[in-house]
Amino acid sequence: MRTTLDIPDNLYRELKSRAAHEGRSVKEIVLRLVEGHLRPRPKYTKPIQAPTIRTNRPGTLNIDNAKIYELIDFP
Repeated sequence: MRTTLDIPDNLYRELKSRAAHEGRSVKEIVLRLVEGHLRPRPKYTKPIQAPTIRTNRPGTLNIDNAKIYELIDFP
């Protein structure tokens, strides 16, 4: 089915840029967004279990983002 959408110029430029960056057409991007919006969303997501990290001197833990990603199993 064909339809017409009125998309503000600045939003369309951003959409077109994103499509080019991803190597897709604007149509593909719009369809993916519409399909994603119409899919049922899960009502519950499993919480992330953060590990307990112990240190000899409480309050002095020096950890960066890379170490956090090593310690936590993100979904």
